[in-house]
Amino acid sequence: MSTVTIGLLGLALLLILLLASMPVGFCLAVVGALGFLAVVGNPLAAYHLIVTVFYETFGNYDFTVIPLFILMGQIAFHSGISKRLFDTAYKWCGRLPGGLAVATVGACTAFGAICGSGPATAATMSAVALPEMRKRGYSLRLGAGTIAAGGSLGMLIPPSVVFIVYGIMTEISPAKLFLAGIIPGLMLALMFSAYICLTCLRHPELGPVAPACSWKERLKSLGGVVEILLLFVLVMGGLFVGWFTPTEAAAVGALGSLAIAACRRVLTVKMLVRSLLETIRTSCMVLTIIAGAMIFSRFLAVTGIPAAIAEALTSVAMPPWLTLACILIFFIMAGTVVDNLALVLMTIPIFYPVILKLGFDPVWFGTVIVVVVQIGVISPPVGVNAYVVSGMIRDIPLSDVFRGCLPFLWILMLGTVLLILFPSLALWLPSL
Repeated sequence: MSTVTIGLLGLALLLILLLASMPVGFCLAVVGALGFLAVVGNPLAAYHLIVTVFYETFGNYDFTVIPLFILMGQIAFHSGISKRLFDTAYKWCGRLPGGLAVATVGACTAFGAICGSGPATAATMSAVALPEMRKRGYSLRLGAGTIAAGGSLGMLIPPSVVFIVYGIMTEISPAKLFLAGIIPGLMLALMFSAYICLTCLRHPELGPVAPACSWKERLKSLGGVVEILLLFVLVMGGLFVGWFTPTEAAAVGALGSLAIAACRRVLTVKMLVRSLLETIRTSCMVLTIIAGAMIFSRFLAVTGIPAAIAEALTSVAMPPWLTLACILIFFIMAGTVVDNLALVLMTIPIFYPVILKLGFDPVWFGTVIVVVVQIGVISPPVGVNAYVVSGMIRDIPLSDVFRGCLPFLWILMLGTVLLILFPSLALWLPSL
């Protein structure tokens, strides 16, 4: 049996295990190790691969950026920052058609800037915003779709775990990737808000206008979020001007969120322990997926599949943009059934050499991939953000959540097209 055949069988087995809802990290590690054993025929080599990859992943200094940024987001969440962000956004945007949903998009964008996780942002905003929408007579389908789609912005607005992992795998500075995600993230947030306003302008019953709010109340509400905005400016600004490495910036962010919680007198032992436990759980999950993907990528490397695919795609007589379109279509389809982080880890070793051969900018490509992966997290059948929203508010059927997400899917596709047509949207800030 040829190595390519073994590789294809490994890919098929991996897909079957993922569809059977097996843990992603363990699926990648087991299939990768068994495939590596089948190719090299040496059990000791396969055992050595598992041990060294897991040890190197969990002991790698570069990966400490992940738990530190996760800790920053957890402390921010448990200290009530998400509720204050939503309250501020509501006071400023409430008078717009569908103002409560627009405020939710704004709060998701701001919370994504301190959380870095799409599902976590969706879960947080489901608990904060949906009860308010229900109370004010909003369409829950519109509300659920807004939260699921707005939560996906947490993957693009820095700091993003997907950007961190992509940067480490491709040896690109995560700081450049963070900067590349800012303008596209804000652009998508504005496009989401514009759609909500236009829809509620035509159908006011979907999103009633909020009661009037004085300028004094609006300005007063800013006091609840100014410190977290200053922290974000410090972390991202420090990366931008070179004061911090990404790991140091994450440490400053975590320490800053602790200081904010202490100054607001919400830092308790119970809250700190809960934040640390959630950080440990999430970090272990992410690092296990990374280690499993590393083993799986070593297996693919020895089969020769990545090189064969790269050679096939670059040798076919078709324009580079058409090859790129095929890759993005694959990401959209695979993103509906595979976890976003696992998808990036599994496919970047295959497609990254192709992108370099075709002459595309790797920072721009990483940004486009994150936007495309956002489509997967709100698409059926395995749109994780939609499941999160439905699970948080159990009386909203999952089918209604997916219907509410549908317009935002088209907006994300339009955003992808704009990024392809105007690469400077992602590359202008990193070029500075």
